[in-house]
Amino acid sequence: MATKKSAKKTAQKPAVTAANEAEAAAQEAKASAAKAKATAAREKARAARERLQRGHATGFMNFIREQGVIGLAVGLAIGTAAGDTVRKLVEGFIAPIVQLLIGSQKGLEAATWQLEIAGRTGDFKWGAFVSSFITLAATALVIYLIIHFAKIDKLDRKKG
Repeated sequence: MATKKSAKKTAQKPAVTAANEAEAAAQEAKASAAKAKATAAREKARAARERLQRGHATGFMNFIREQGVIGLAVGLAIGTAAGDTVRKLVEGFIAPIVQLLIGSQKGLEAATWQLEIAGRTGDFKWGAFVSSFITLAATALVIYLIIHFAKIDKLDRKKG
């Protein structure tokens, strides 16, 4: 009886070992397939990086660096805030001086010159233009003075 049991166990061992070997081979095949997939993914990423370096994205980034677009954006943001401050300064200090010299600002804006030729009339609103020009000149003067006294104009000059 002992021989029958040992013969059965011996017969089962090769079958179990073969099953383990088949399972190990399947796992090895899966690992090999995963490695191949990872290698293919790395190669695809490398190719995409190379295309990106030669493509429009690199050109765009070089444009931003070389042309100073970031500085322009910062200057625009600061200029917007400074424009409001300058407008308040002109309205609060320059406009009253103009008002003392000319009279009412609204009266100046309403000033017109009427021309009649052959029964037809044309109204030229020269007062609105003069008022707008005075505001423009005063704003430009205030900006110039701020830049000049803060010595910001010298920051932009290249050292030679």
